[in-house]
Amino acid sequence: MPMITAALAGGTQVTIFNGRHTWRADEPADKGGTDTGPTPYEMLLGSLAACTAITVSLYANHKGIELEGIEASYEYDRVHADDCQDCDAEATGLIDRISSSVRITGSFDDAQMERLTQIVGRCPVHKVLENRVHLVDRVEFASE
Repeated sequence: MPMITAALAGGTQVTIFNGRHTWRADEPADKGGTDTGPTPYEMLLGSLAACTAITVSLYANHKGIELEGIEASYEYDRVHADDCQDCDAEATGLIDRISSSVRITGSFDDAQMERLTQIVGRCPVHKVLENRVHLVDRVEFASE
């Protein structure tokens, strides 16, 4: 199972490590950060976009569908449930919404286009976000 460690490097800069790679997250200057990396929300959207592109590519490769390219864009915002036509009918107040625009380039027949459209929503990260994650927090305190 994937595991990520994030350590505050100073201010709002965070160094993130997965055992093989190191990268950074930060907040933009207008939010008190130094803008040395993407924000946590941007990283979340990046994970979703990467997963979508990889999933579509793997599926197409498995089925012998030739792709010229895949570009997945995601946007996060908070909207009032009453203003969200595609949202759960039971939702109330402000809700988190992620919207996508996925462009798949190549020559496809109608059946392939329909199936590739379905596959976009089948990436594992999409499924996790869609199914509401159960978070388990454990906090430890230490003196230096």
